[in-house]
Amino acid sequence: MKSTETREVDAAAVRQQLERILASVAFCRNERLSQFLRFIVEHSLAGEHGHLKESVIAVDVFGRRADYDPKLDSIVRTEAGRLRTRLADYYSGDGVRDDVIIEVPKGGYAPLFHGRTTKPEQSRPRSRQFTFLVLGAATLLVLSSIGVWWRQSQRSEASTIAVLPLENLGHDPANDYFADGLTDEIINNLSVIDGLVVRSRTSSFALKGTPHTVREAGKQLQADYILEGSVLRAADKLRVNAQLVRVRDDFALWSGTFDRQAADIFAIQDEISRHIVNNLRLKLGSGQRRYNTNLEAYDLYLQAQQLLNRGERHGITSAAAMFEQVLEKDPSFAPAYAGLAQVSALRSDASSDRPFSEGNAKMQEYVDKALQLDPLLPDAWVFRGQILARNYQWAESEKAFRRSIELNPNLADAHENYGANLLFKIGKHQEGIQEVRKAVDLDPLSVLPPLTLAYLLINDGRPDESLQTIARLHNITQNALVTQYHGRALLQKERSSEAIAYFRDEGSKGFLGLAFAAAGKRAEAEALRESAKFPNHLALICAGLGDRDCVFEALNRMADIKDPRIHLYIVYPELALIRGDPRLDALKKKIGL
Repeated sequence: MKSTETREVDAAAVRQQLERILASVAFCRNERLSQFLRFIVEHSLAGEHGHLKESVIAVDVFGRRADYDPKLDSIVRTEAGRLRTRLADYYSGDGVRDDVIIEVPKGGYAPLFHGRTTKPEQSRPRSRQFTFLVLGAATLLVLSSIGVWWRQSQRSEASTIAVLPLENLGHDPANDYFADGLTDEIINNLSVIDGLVVRSRTSSFALKGTPHTVREAGKQLQADYILEGSVLRAADKLRVNAQLVRVRDDFALWSGTFDRQAADIFAIQDEISRHIVNNLRLKLGSGQRRYNTNLEAYDLYLQAQQLLNRGERHGITSAAAMFEQVLEKDPSFAPAYAGLAQVSALRSDASSDRPFSEGNAKMQEYVDKALQLDPLLPDAWVFRGQILARNYQWAESEKAFRRSIELNPNLADAHENYGANLLFKIGKHQEGIQEVRKAVDLDPLSVLPPLTLAYLLINDGRPDESLQTIARLHNITQNALVTQYHGRALLQKERSSEAIAYFRDEGSKGFLGLAFAAAGKRAEAEALRESAKFPNHLALICAGLGDRDCVFEALNRMADIKDPRIHLYIVYPELALIRGDPRLDALKKKIGL
């Protein structure tokens, strides 16, 4: 990569450039190199240069064992070479005019960040050249857009698909309507998938009843893939067979058989069509669904999302009602089910509105429904990851979170949940905080990512950094949790008398008892212990009073009811008195750590 005159750049600009690089054609389909680049950039920005060693990278990025020997395995050096080549390709192509340059010099893994003060191959234009330069830039923009589209289309195997009329095997002309109707449903459903070009009904049905091979049909319809199949109706039963064939070599990529009772024939038609389309999308690995829901339903959905994004408890019930209204108007709108999954998570995570077991069950139900309707919906994979984490299925949870990020690298919720609900909980605190910082950068006007960031910083014993985030939150929301986090930061700075005023919310009773005890007001703390309704409150009050037995009793109760906060509570700085106690190891084992 040819360098030009450079200047210093700040961390925010570097992170924005990182996301731009990872979303480029050179990186978006290469998860290994993307993960490698993100790892070294984030650790470098955090000043954690000890993580930029070959042995650490091998374990944390490439999954090698803890006894990794670089003399026997050159994975890091090999991938670093590929990374440098890929970065050079990016900056000579899509990133040729980017202001910020990220490079990895040979001989090490610490990246360098600098910004250009002049653009490559660019001189100061004369005034009469300006119009031509603008026109030229506009032309380049159009051409580059076409180039991006072309490259994206090349990344996907699926280009053009034709659905041949399903054959009625019963040979009763009275049943032709079902086979033809199902063919229409499949064509219509495939037509709302981005990235797939679907031949029209008119073209497909022109081949109905005519003898042809797949290759002949593909040639006539100019299609890369053919979906063909049959329908058999016998008495009250239906059987539908379908298969997807690649035209160029007659290779069957996928096939499926659907046996159903024919009681509600049109509902069955819709179900079979949905299953076929979703299986094709998964098999071809392409296509985000475009939802053609009515405007009123979509408007309600956006209002509900806005209520949730404010992070205020009183808005959760209203949001749930709106999501339900959306589904009444459009039962196939998968994002509304993902929204209800989020509602269930918030209800059973932040208040006593619903027991954790019930909240988890509802969350699982909504996630399953959303993914049944749209298996490539990134939001649904986020909440699948969250429910798996609640059940201590850490490996499967990580796969779900990574799937959501793969489907949409710019989804702030995915990075936030991956960082807070998986990485931080399993002890990878710095990686978790970095993921949440990405969410803040991706969604700078939302309340939830910075709220989560403040929470993790406090839990990691970094009150000063947390207070910086809290100061910003005070300016944009009246959320009670912001006040609670402010009080916790003051407690950690041993300003317990000041902190008391920040714990007047019902959900902060545990911290209030802790603050009373720290300020020498033991009688007030004892009174709160006697009236404590929730085990998490009791754990905090007992910690303030120095009662270790009581703390473990409360934490075990949290574990018994599957309180998803238990993994965070055990690392709370406020519960430092349990460190080193053998009962902590037993508790960790109980909660899957």
